[in-house]
Amino acid sequence: MIKSNISTDGHRQRIRDKFLKNGGAAFADYELLEAYLTIAIPRRDVKPLAKLLIAKFGSFAEVINAKNDELLAVDGVGENTLFALKIVKEAAQRMSWEMLKDKDLPIIADMDALIDYCRMSMAYQDVEEFRLIYLNGKNQVIDEASQQKGTINHVAIHPREVVKSALEKKASAVIMVHNHPTGDTTPSRADIDMTKKIRDALDSVNIVLHDHVIVSKYGCYSFHSAGLI
Repeated sequence: MIKSNISTDGHRQRIRDKFLKNGGAAFADYELLEAYLTIAIPRRDVKPLAKLLIAKFGSFAEVINAKNDELLAVDGVGENTLFALKIVKEAAQRMSWEMLKDKDLPIIADMDALIDYCRMSMAYQDVEEFRLIYLNGKNQVIDEASQQKGTINHVAIHPREVVKSALEKKASAVIMVHNHPTGDTTPSRADIDMTKKIRDALDSVNIVLHDHVIVSKYGCYSFHSAGLI
């Protein structure tokens, strides 16, 4: 037993040394997850668990975004491991959001950063969610808010709610974002009609609708880039 622990400790130390020397970019998903699990689960070989989680959910991102009950159903995952995985998810989202708010340049000059944040925080949900990103007069991000959640393929939102929210935030412009859990980011006829109604409602109070972005695990769709705004 002692010999097994020594062997495990040596393996863990090699993982730490490799990561600290070269960073994690060269790690496969299961290796990065294994490296993290060595912190969450002491004194145990966690490589089999890391491989099992990647095999079941598909990727590191899928693992940390999996539902609590789905993770707990995996043999070897307890509350401590679940807690640790969800901390990673929250930390990643919070870091991405803070980077958006700290930008000196207009967000429309770096939409990739906004899309990365939205995909990280919304793309893995199993129901549609509608969010607003509020911008100031310099088109910098000042805040965000979730307006509504719906079903797997529908979320209802009303122009007056968007206008009221934007005015309360003292926003000069907004970017609408919603997710498609099905994975297909192609806007529906309802998405297009709703976007036009909200754009017109915002125009009536001198607030600009910069874009409406649809995100999923597999990509994104920009109404602005498509010429629909």
